[in-house]
Amino acid sequence: MSQPHATPESESDVPTPVTPTSTYRLQLRPEFPFAAAEAAVPYIASLGVSHLHLSPVLEAAPGSTHGYDVTDHSRVRAELGGEVGLRALAGTARAHGLGLVLDIVPNHMAVPTPLRLNRPLWEVLRDGPASPYARWFDIDWEAGGGQVLLPVLAGPVESCELEVDGEVLRYGEQRFPLREGTSGLALPELLAAQWYRPAWWREARTALNYRRFFTISELIGVRVEDPEVFTATHAKVLELVRDGVAEGLRIDHVDGLADPEEYLRRLRAAAGDGCWVVVEKILAREERLPSAWPVAGTTGYDALHRVDGVFTDPEGAAELAARYGETTGLPHWPEAARASAREVLTGDLAAELGALERQAGPELAAAVRELLIAFPVYRPYPGEPELPPRALEQAAAAAGPGAVAAVRELLLRDPAFAARFAQTSAALRAKSLEDRAFYRYAPLLSATEVGGEPGRPAVSAAEFHAYCAALAEEWPAAGTVLSTHDTKRSADVRARIAALSQAPELMGRPEGPDPQLAWVARQTALGLGRVPEAGPRLADALLKAVREAALHTSWTEPDEAYEAGVAGYVRDPLDLPAELAGAARANLLGMTLLHLAMPGVPEVYQGAETEYRALVDPDNRRPAHFPRRALARLDGGSAPEDAAEEKLGLTATLLRLRRDRPELFRGYAPVPAKGPAADHLLAFTRAPGLLVAATRLSHRLAASGGWRDTHLHLPPGTWTRLAPSTPLSPSGDHAVSHSGSAEVAALLDGHPVGVWLRR
Repeated sequence: MSQPHATPESESDVPTPVTPTSTYRLQLRPEFPFAAAEAAVPYIASLGVSHLHLSPVLEAAPGSTHGYDVTDHSRVRAELGGEVGLRALAGTARAHGLGLVLDIVPNHMAVPTPLRLNRPLWEVLRDGPASPYARWFDIDWEAGGGQVLLPVLAGPVESCELEVDGEVLRYGEQRFPLREGTSGLALPELLAAQWYRPAWWREARTALNYRRFFTISELIGVRVEDPEVFTATHAKVLELVRDGVAEGLRIDHVDGLADPEEYLRRLRAAAGDGCWVVVEKILAREERLPSAWPVAGTTGYDALHRVDGVFTDPEGAAELAARYGETTGLPHWPEAARASAREVLTGDLAAELGALERQAGPELAAAVRELLIAFPVYRPYPGEPELPPRALEQAAAAAGPGAVAAVRELLLRDPAFAARFAQTSAALRAKSLEDRAFYRYAPLLSATEVGGEPGRPAVSAAEFHAYCAALAEEWPAAGTVLSTHDTKRSADVRARIAALSQAPELMGRPEGPDPQLAWVARQTALGLGRVPEAGPRLADALLKAVREAALHTSWTEPDEAYEAGVAGYVRDPLDLPAELAGAARANLLGMTLLHLAMPGVPEVYQGAETEYRALVDPDNRRPAHFPRRALARLDGGSAPEDAAEEKLGLTATLLRLRRDRPELFRGYAPVPAKGPAADHLLAFTRAPGLLVAATRLSHRLAASGGWRDTHLHLPPGTWTRLAPSTPLSPSGDHAVSHSGSAEVAALLDGHPVGVWLRR
């Protein structure tokens, strides 16, 4: 358990290093401010977590439901209750044994309405490159002819009503500053005299000349690599850390920064060694986090992929992929990913690509483009001497080996080009994979999740064990997650969909004019099941899916006739076929168990301690439901009434065990099973006084005859079952003494999972 939650008495005091035992994520918004979070503290503390993880708390665009559109780094958001409210929340949390972890956004700020809310940007637009704030933003003044393109107009400038109003330019609800001495000019001359050019939003695709977050022009990139900018944008957050209000930081989108390692070193020096820091970083399957980064690890998408994958049947996933290709006529994963990358780079990111091509020169433009498309991970890092061989080979085949070699040399000798190449690469991977290819390639929707690899969704037990052993050795305090505010489907929706990989024939033949959408609609409906407002929620998710896939319609070029037909794919809420109900329950409990028992610091997303079915945002950011009564009933000795309460009891048991006996969660050792169904059991010990076991691919297991003579080789000692049972109430009648091995069927006693403590 992390201790103490105390404010240092002086700046010379060195805080005790904080490593949470677990975190609980809350999505703050004006409808759920600090006061509402404070009211939930007693319940959240009773679950057993050690820290509350808050979505961004600094001043954001008015009405923002997420807080990632920061407008003022110096103030805590007034709509949430301001700094007084945050400090009151911290005090109540501390009184209940909880610390706070803050989500911070170093990469970008909002281009808000009203624009004046972003004072640094307002002053740059008013005063141009001479503004002291000009160093805050990546603006290519030369590319814009001395003006910043502002893609804020609904149409061509000549068709929009722009008016001078005193010392500002007015367009609808938006106001823009006027350059000194220009307010009396006629409108054409006035526009030409400004340090910015209001433009039709469509021009952003090709003419934007400031760095942004992915393809979102309303979020402008911030140059935190500049020491003065870092200091100005982090002063309030670091004050909250020094005051003991916050004990940990989640760094949003670290790949967007010019030099992530340098930034993290500066942050570590300013925040001190006592602050727990994790980075939102998407790692490819074989990629590893740079060992020199001074952080506890990632936020945990790499763990999500392994947990999901170990409950995915590889043969069934391959069969679904084959049937999906036959039904839709769409290409397999590698081709879908490459096509999406080329489309996004030359379309949505054409402005970013153009900037890189200008830096490289026309003779190297093709090589730059092909290297970006072929790059197999999110981004390279400054100082890396080599590009991945696969990327070099693919790019050379399209652009020529000489040109590719010249770009590689340019990356090595020009830090500015290397940084922009890396930032563009990260945006490209995110937009082309997560926001396009993952929506196009849908044989098994549970595999199209952030950090996943849809073309290779299954993870073997051996690979899972190897990952966990490495995590315990190299990054024991890294974060792990299953559901977040960014997951396209919550873990429990994915658990239901993944069950189809064990019985692909039960997918059926979805019908409709668009076979791809019919396939997506059926799996999404099966995953969501019978929940409140299922129809409207499905309709919203499917509309977003077809726009992101950009096969027939898109956000920027909507096809109204096609989109009108999307509602026809929303059927009545679907239950999983009866044959898969048990497999879905086994997946739900098994994924929960592995997540909470494996190495790392597990995070529970708001409401996900019980069964939590949510689709892509904004559905996954709906108001949280806290199952207070159900937990109280379980704590009172009542048996779980359904899978939701089983999950709640299992979650509370493991969170409380992590809090009260953290020594049990050290090390990692697989416990092998032997026998005809050995591949269906995944078991390991921690410490080694904790033993857990989860059933894999339970539908296939039942079809093959069950556990039969499968045994688990137990470590020496007497093991007492802790779960499934009333939270933290050992079930003494299920004590097992070591005798070499134990029958798995007897150990699990009809349950898909088990937790045992050694006496």
